[in-house]
Amino acid sequence: MANHLDTDAGSELFSNYEAELKLVQADLNQKLDQVEELAGEERKSALRGAERALDEAKELLDQMNLEKANIPTSTRSKANQKYRNAQTDIDTLSRRLKTIAQQSSDRKALFGDRYTDDPDSRDAALEQRQQLLSGTDRLGRSSQRLRDSQRVALETEAIGASTLADLHQQRNVIEHTHQNLQQSEGYVDRSVKTLRGMARSKFR
Repeated sequence: MANHLDTDAGSELFSNYEAELKLVQADLNQKLDQVEELAGEERKSALRGAERALDEAKELLDQMNLEKANIPTSTRSKANQKYRNAQTDIDTLSRRLKTIAQQSSDRKALFGDRYTDDPDSRDAALEQRQQLLSGTDRLGRSSQRLRDSQRVALETEAIGASTLADLHQQRNVIEHTHQNLQQSEGYVDRSVKTLRGMARSKFR
């Protein structure tokens, strides 16, 4: 039974999401650094990439929040702290991205039509296709995370069923041992009475 309780699939999946989030954070930081050094269409393209990375980071953060419920209460406090730290980091990156994007908007408001991040007038249909592909990728990642969560739920259910079976078996053993003990006590009582009867007969 100890082996079942030591296996915590929820904690493992939480750690996997945490590790994946760190990679996305590093990628997002790199993209934000690049955006600040770019201009024109390159800057706009880098901003879109940073926004997609931020969306992915928020999805991972949501998954970490959901997986906390599958972690035993005795060890959940550590996971809560990791989640809060990750949430703070993502909020900071989100504000940084918003500030950089606002700078582009301010420039366009100042210079009007003379300022554009899209001097080559990219095709609108191509832009829509890129956004659709990006959304499809995010949907695929979300579906995979949902399947992972379902797998963890099934594993947790199997562990619980096995634990209950072990407890039921142990209860049967205890009850059987108790019955044997009561029977043995009965034998002892009868033996004591017999010995006392023999002793009284001997001294008469």
